[in-house]
Amino acid sequence: MTEQRDTTNTQRDLNDRIFWLPKEHEIKDAATTDVYFEYTLEALRHGGIDPVVTMEVYTRKSPFPDSNWLVLCGVYEVAKLLEGIPVDVDSMEEGEVFLTGGDSALYEPVMQITGRYQTFAKYENPILGFLCQASGVCTKAARLSLAARGKTVISFGTRRVHPALAPMIERSSFIGGMNSVSNVLGAKLLGMEPSGTMPHAFILCVGDEVKAWKLFNEALPRNVPRIALIDTFSDEKFAAIRAIEALGRDLYGVRLDTPSSRRGDLKKIVEEVRWELSHRGGRNVKIFVSGGLDEKEVSDLRDVVDGFGVGTSLSAAPVIDFGGKIVEISDGRGKEIPISKRGDLSGRKRVFRDIRNFSDIVTLKNGITTRVATKYTSLLRPLLRDGKIVRRFLSPEELRERTANLVRRVSTTTPSLRWN
Repeated sequence: MTEQRDTTNTQRDLNDRIFWLPKEHEIKDAATTDVYFEYTLEALRHGGIDPVVTMEVYTRKSPFPDSNWLVLCGVYEVAKLLEGIPVDVDSMEEGEVFLTGGDSALYEPVMQITGRYQTFAKYENPILGFLCQASGVCTKAARLSLAARGKTVISFGTRRVHPALAPMIERSSFIGGMNSVSNVLGAKLLGMEPSGTMPHAFILCVGDEVKAWKLFNEALPRNVPRIALIDTFSDEKFAAIRAIEALGRDLYGVRLDTPSSRRGDLKKIVEEVRWELSHRGGRNVKIFVSGGLDEKEVSDLRDVVDGFGVGTSLSAAPVIDFGGKIVEISDGRGKEIPISKRGDLSGRKRVFRDIRNFSDIVTLKNGITTRVATKYTSLLRPLLRDGKIVRRFLSPEELRERTANLVRRVSTTTPSLRWN
């Protein structure tokens, strides 16, 4: 007797899309929210309850235990999400460095949303989604850029994430400090040329390293740097020698992508490669390293290499654990009442900074002294008023430069956070 397979629960094609991802209008309509917001809205409507509230977005905890500073990213997308919805939003700037309180209950709100709760409740999911992951990637990029100390760092990580996230990964990486990105669409949206070399697959298809390098040199336009991948079949030192002998002055650089299982002392390997290249007229040939790199590897190698391609550790950066919490509610007669759940701090807040030493002060919105108002800079500024965007968005290049300056400053001081 032939056994028949039950196919009633097998995967079927989706009816209205090819891939498991939302369409832009579904994000804008908050179709990606959690269902408990829909339950909440149904109950509030039934009870006729719709107060004006202020929700603050913040985190108390850094996923990077060696520092208490993080970089905010995703503000632009939150603004476009809430555009046209009758809410007021104050926010820190895209790429702003903000501080966490560590063991303290104190925190810096990075964003505040004020409006009738039913108006924006269902948007909490996409708001946090836009901010959490982008900020994690941006912070990781800033840390990698710091570790590189001026050496080139390129984002190589989008093959490790869902393709729908690739542009966000590249934008966040670039704002955080990456010199360039490899993803074609990500680079296009940023208005820049993507950066890349050649994969092992290319050399394997050709079957010979020297033939592959020569073919690449013959086929690609001159604006593409000739960077030879030198660890597919043989020792990096001898492959580097063959590369410069094969391409001569056309050789712009070599890339080592050696897996950790065969890496040995990578710094010594790079030094051997540099020695051999220099003694064959290749003193100016660049050396790039990729494959499983993190801040430590970048720091260890920055004195002997010219650039890094960082992939998984960047695109899989830990998310920033932002939450959205109500801290103020209107009594319906124009009076705003501080309120919060257990573990939170009630009342709408303001954040001020002495940029000279990254000394931050958190105050209640009406608790500002003259000294604070004149000496310190306010970090929370208007983003939307009644659903209208009221801020000029900086370009990715402007944001990257601004963020780099902030990261350099915060890394050379001991940032502090206190309340007034």
